[in-house]
Amino acid sequence: MSSWAPKRFWKQAEVVAAEHGFTVSLDGRGLKTPAKTAFWVPSRALAEAVAAEWQAQDGKVRPETMPYTRTANSALDKVIPQFTAVADMLAGYGGSDLLCYRAEAPQELIARQAAAWDPLLVWTKVHFGADLTVTHGIMPVEQPEQSLRGLSSAVHALTPFQLAAFHDLVAITGSLVIALAIARGQVAAEAGFDLSRIDEAWQIELWGADEEAAESEAYKRGSVLQAARFFALCG
Repeated sequence: MSSWAPKRFWKQAEVVAAEHGFTVSLDGRGLKTPAKTAFWVPSRALAEAVAAEWQAQDGKVRPETMPYTRTANSALDKVIPQFTAVADMLAGYGGSDLLCYRAEAPQELIARQAAAWDPLLVWTKVHFGADLTVTHGIMPVEQPEQSLRGLSSAVHALTPFQLAAFHDLVAITGSLVIALAIARGQVAAEAGFDLSRIDEAWQIELWGADEEAAESEAYKRGSVLQAARFFALCG
């Protein structure tokens, strides 16, 4: 596998006003996405975060250190061209939301899930008209169509840039409800991630932590926090 990576060729990354919002220029040359789309973001704060990533590159360009840039590129190259399909896909998580599938035993875990998840389901019913059905076990349960429509409307109301970050909130937590709660400020991003890990935390208490699993969890936690920051900077 080739180890080639582009090298830094610019001295200054700067925020510049653009037609739709703001862009970033490298020594006067505007950024392009991997698909060669003219780069722009909807807020100055987000553009400043992107510019800071480019300014921080030293020698070889390391995309893994540029999460704001990557998410913005996804919004421009993937979400905008197929917004409805992406929104529909994420809204589909409402039909099998993590919070609706509870343990059958032991009672302590059942109680822990209820204490953590029931308040969010009440919030979801109040704010989105989505009264979701809870079941115990893994057998699929059909959710009310009206509830799914309410959740879908909330997802489709997001902007493409918000939706790009929202994708990670949903996919990593496995819960549309938790993602909406983070996006709406109902719960902090870190608390939301913890809510998605009730079962895993229980297993760790019983059997201890696995080093590889702990590394994976730390990566996912960081990704959720980053997605929440990006979402907030969309303005």
